[in-house]
Amino acid sequence: MRMFLAAVAAILLVGCSDEPAPVTKKAEPPPAPLSGRQAFQYLYGSSRMWAPDSQPLTGRSVNVTGVKLEPGKAGGWEIIFVSESLARARTYTWSAVEADGLHKGVFPGQQEAWRAGGAQRPFSPALLKTDTIDAYEEAVKSAKDYVSKPGTRPPVNFMLDYEAGTRFPNPIWRVLWGGSVSSAEYTVTVDANTGKVVARD
Repeated sequence: MRMFLAAVAAILLVGCSDEPAPVTKKAEPPPAPLSGRQAFQYLYGSSRMWAPDSQPLTGRSVNVTGVKLEPGKAGGWEIIFVSESLARARTYTWSAVEADGLHKGVFPGQQEAWRAGGAQRPFSPALLKTDTIDAYEEAVKSAKDYVSKPGTRPPVNFMLDYEAGTRFPNPIWRVLWGGSVSSAEYTVTVDANTGKVVARD
């Protein structure tokens, strides 16, 4: 009987010592920004589910609070895609975090009527060979005098578009020191296909 009780006690002791270790949650990494082409790949794939013939029309970066700025990257992106077969346009956004007017991840906006023939034209994604990281590097080299001036400069933003019949034969990245083309302190335009600087303003 004593042997039996000793065996039971030993089993109970072993059972008590085999409690699972407490689970420690891994800290989430800080939200990371994306380059223009990285964001484009996410958004373009989603747009093709909406319309198999979707093509990009315009795009822009969005600086998002709480996301660390990195050269050539942004915490949010917005691209308008159009479908000729549907005669519709749709804005898709990507954001690293939930923010004012932005949802985390890829988010499709409302559809709107669209007709081909305006100044801004859709373009083939195959023409988008230059990423914003490279466009930024080229822009900084080209804007050496502006960048090296003492004082603070506004955050850099990016705009993507293609205007038929202009001096730019391919889609372009506008690298803006400022929030828009009209309010930017300095703008460098980079050919999104060749990666060459084509204008400075």
